[in-house]
Amino acid sequence: MKALVYTGPNHLEFRSEPEPTPTNDEVLLRVEAVGICGSDMHAYHGHDSRRPAPLVLGHEAAGRIASGPRAGQRVTVNPLVTCGVCPACEAGRSHLCPDRQIISMPPRPGAFAELVRVPERNLVAIAEDFPVAHAALAEPVAVAYHAVNTGARLLDIPLSAAHCLVLGGGAIGLAAALVMAMQGAAGIHVAEPNPARRATVEASGPFRCYTPGEAGEPADSSIDLVIDAVGAVATRAAASRLVRPGGVIVHAGLLPGMEGFDIRRITLQEIIVSGTYCYTPAEFRATVDALASGRLGPLGWMEERGFDEGIRAFADIDAGRTGAAKIVLRF
Repeated sequence: MKALVYTGPNHLEFRSEPEPTPTNDEVLLRVEAVGICGSDMHAYHGHDSRRPAPLVLGHEAAGRIASGPRAGQRVTVNPLVTCGVCPACEAGRSHLCPDRQIISMPPRPGAFAELVRVPERNLVAIAEDFPVAHAALAEPVAVAYHAVNTGARLLDIPLSAAHCLVLGGGAIGLAAALVMAMQGAAGIHVAEPNPARRATVEASGPFRCYTPGEAGEPADSSIDLVIDAVGAVATRAAASRLVRPGGVIVHAGLLPGMEGFDIRRITLQEIIVSGTYCYTPAEFRATVDALASGRLGPLGWMEERGFDEGIRAFADIDAGRTGAAKIVLRF
């Protein structure tokens, strides 16, 4: 089968790979659309030891089942594979399973390929008239959905009364802002330094967008809920400064480094800081429903390209040559 393979830092190759062989609980998915994730970019740069070369990356996938009793059904993929029997799984929090695996990390090759093996229970059916490229957005939007839910649960006021800030206007950040809007947040700021991407965010919803450190930035100590969708030193410092006493910071980004948080202020002002990782199965299904029903808007912030353009797409993302929050490759 044809696959796009990560072969070393900043290097990808199109080449033939053996077709995967599904195990007893798995089926083959014929991939029709697959998004490029920030974690794929981290691996591409050689910064993710969990994804060693050579490896087929890609986990934001949708397509048709190609084997088993559901063959021919259109589906989107929950790429998080868990044991199903540990306390976290039994509590409905399988994203915290100690034995979790994810498609695109060994021992599971990813979806930048014509075929990928997936546990049948991880496939969520979609309607025939639901655009497959939109279905491939379910995974990153589910990450944002869980992040917003985490922050809303920790707030001391309803989200409908909360002034919110998202740091970063990429796919996770923009999706978080869209989920906040869907859930009725009182006000939503988005910080994004890339002007093309900032324009994409501004066109996608009722957001107050600004360049970090410039006009339009909210006042210090004025934000109830901050979602850091970047996870850099500068964004952690901004979150610490902008959140109000008793407010909430949800840390979603995974850039290298740990510095930036103002621990003294966090302590003295009883600011809540929470991590967020992936999503529950229920949140993934709720995200698919929200996308399919149009409650997250027209999704014009994504860009579709042919699978054969994958190498160029990685290079364009790396160089900041696209204003799209997400590039989805189509077969």
